[in-house]
Amino acid sequence: MNWIFGISLLIIFELIADVFSKEYALKGNWFLWCGAIAGYIIANIFWLSAIKNGSGLARGAVIFSVGSAIVAVALGLLLYHERMSTPQIAGVGLGIVSLILIFWE
Repeated sequence: MNWIFGISLLIIFELIADVFSKEYALKGNWFLWCGAIAGYIIANIFWLSAIKNGSGLARGAVIFSVGSAIVAVALGLLLYHERMSTPQIAGVGLGIVSLILIFWE
């Protein structure tokens, strides 16, 4: 289960890159653009590590996609005061159910 550490760091650095990206979109600062690119590069280094250590492409991709989406939604709601519709909230709920099913053995 070493791959869980890699997936966790992948999600963390993807989240950092997403914050830099949002800030770049709001402020247009070149430094923020560089921070976003650096975050995405570092995140993908951990993706390679997770795959090498046994996450599997299918399982790892679902865990990363849903995990990073849930965290990004939380940031969007809490930091940037974005809003979600009821169907979008239901979609996040289904994403959480998908994570439970992916880990179910």
